[in-house]
Amino acid sequence: MSPQKVLVLCTGNSCRSVMAEALINHLCAGKYTACSAGSNPAGYVHPESLVTLARHGIDAGAPVSQSWDEFAGEHFDLVITVCDNAAGEVCPAYLGSVPKLHWSTPDPAAVQGSEAEIRAAFDRAFLQLKQRIESELC
Repeated sequence: MSPQKVLVLCTGNSCRSVMAEALINHLCAGKYTACSAGSNPAGYVHPESLVTLARHGIDAGAPVSQSWDEFAGEHFDLVITVCDNAAGEVCPAYLGSVPKLHWSTPDPAAVQGSEAEIRAAFDRAFLQLKQRIESELC
């Protein structure tokens, strides 16, 4: 049986959705395969997202910040929103009646402060996403 396809959505597709995509592909390999996108993509992957994944031993692959329009016509078995803004938006019509989950995750990119405070915010988001994935998907 082939893995189920998961689309992880966030508004900017630069932090949380990128980390969730990498976590799902790492932790749930064989059961799920994930990609991520945003309603208003930032156009870049936040460097601290990649640093956080690497620090925790997760291969990020080669993520890109992209629009959910890139996936028009593709079938997904599950859609997960990881930010409250994306959860409140009308999902693209092509997703139809796909089951949806919402995992409200604070945006680590919004945190200002010292390097240690920013790193801690990314770690909190990472660990929150990891816990949800392990308990609800894998």
